[in-house]
This record gives sequence, C-alpha cells and structure tokens, in this order.
Amino acid sequence: MRQGLDPVIHPPKRLAAMAILAHAQDADFSFLRKHLEISDSDLSKQMSALVEAGYVSVTKHGRGRASVTTYRITKPGRAAYVSHRQALERILAGATADADERPETSAPM
Repeated sequence: MRQGLDPVIHPPKRLAAMAILAHAQDADFSFLRKHLEISDSDLSKQMSALVEAGYVSVTKHGRGRASVTTYRITKPGRAAYVSHRQALERILAGATADADERPETSAPM
C-alpha cells in the first residue's frame, strides 16, 4: 500500500461506510445497508472490522426484531479517515510521498 493509505479503511465498502459516518452524527444498520447496497451479513462483516480497529463505535438498543444497531465514527476513526482521504487525493493528483517513486517522463522527439 502507498504511504498514508489505511488497509482497514481502503476496501471500497468500508471506505463508503466511513464517508457516510464522517458526515453524519450516527447511522443505523438499515440506513447503511440501504445506502451501501450490500447484504446484512456483508455489512456486519465490514462494520465489525471497523469496530475492531477502533474506528467506529456500535450501540444496540432493544431486543429481537425491534432492535436497532447504530454506528458512530470515533475520534481515531475520523483522523484515520481524513488521513486516508488525503492520501487518495495526493495519489489522484499524481503526487507521491517520494519524488523518486515517480515514473520518468521522456520529452517528445
């Protein structure tokens, strides 16, 4: 991975979930599932990885079918997301951490 890219956040589904959470106070499971267009089991797997990394906190209310699972980005999660996003922006702009890593361009003949 290039410098600055976070391997926990980098997978597209997790990156999309972090983007949603970075711009919301919190989001419940069904909201994330609908907006990410993924299955319950896939969302559960992706969010578990973010929770395990400490990037997202999870709160569960109620029991059975009436239960609601809510996710919120943590301070370390927000910092990691911002850093990851900035690294992506540098890559998209053609910048690298080390100028020696840039491919040489030849002048037209």
